[in-house]
Amino acid sequence: MKNKNILWLYLFLIIGVLDLFFTAQGDSDLRIYSKPLIILSLFMYFFQISKVIEGTILRKSMLSALFFSWLGDILLLFPNLFLYGLGAFLMAHICLIIGFKISQNKPFEIGKVNFIKLFLYNLPIYISAAFVYYLIQPNLHEMKIPVIIYVLVIVMMVTTARERYHKTIPESFWQVFIGGLFFMISDGILALNLFFKPFPESGVLVMGTYIVAQLLIVMGIRSHYLSVKA
Repeated sequence: MKNKNILWLYLFLIIGVLDLFFTAQGDSDLRIYSKPLIILSLFMYFFQISKVIEGTILRKSMLSALFFSWLGDILLLFPNLFLYGLGAFLMAHICLIIGFKISQNKPFEIGKVNFIKLFLYNLPIYISAAFVYYLIQPNLHEMKIPVIIYVLVIVMMVTTARERYHKTIPESFWQVFIGGLFFMISDGILALNLFFKPFPESGVLVMGTYIVAQLLIVMGIRSHYLSVKA
């Protein structure tokens, strides 16, 4: 069964590489077939390997995050559906926030919080998001409010990933945190290309960081629940 499950992971990687190739070649027609299959194959991989936590909020939140990511990928293939794609990824990030919060040791335990230290730890994330927003905001126009909401949610997603430090095993923390960072970088590159200054390498950079992000997050969550079950 394990060998069968990993076939989905291989499929994810193969399709991801193909989509990067099509993106580099500017072949939008073939990407209509390749792009939707990237997250679909990762969804199937996680669906199969996470049956040991069937019925849990963690599994439901992660499968929902992958579903909304898949939907967002499809919607973003069509420029006139950009706002709907943004909404789908907004939902994906909300699901990831829930998943990251649940995948901690004693997630609902209320302890002392040093807000100054917390702010300083998260400051590089805040500054990065604020800098990208500063560059793109003159060209947002009617997209300003949706983008502000999206930026706030993705920052929350990354900071939630960072706050798992010492609350799960190191392997899970670093995979999820780096995955969250790559997700923010991918969205940042996309935003800069759309609303600041277009550049030809953006498509490959967006998809490359996005594919790595999704893989790291899935593997990091897997590492967490396996360590809890052990």
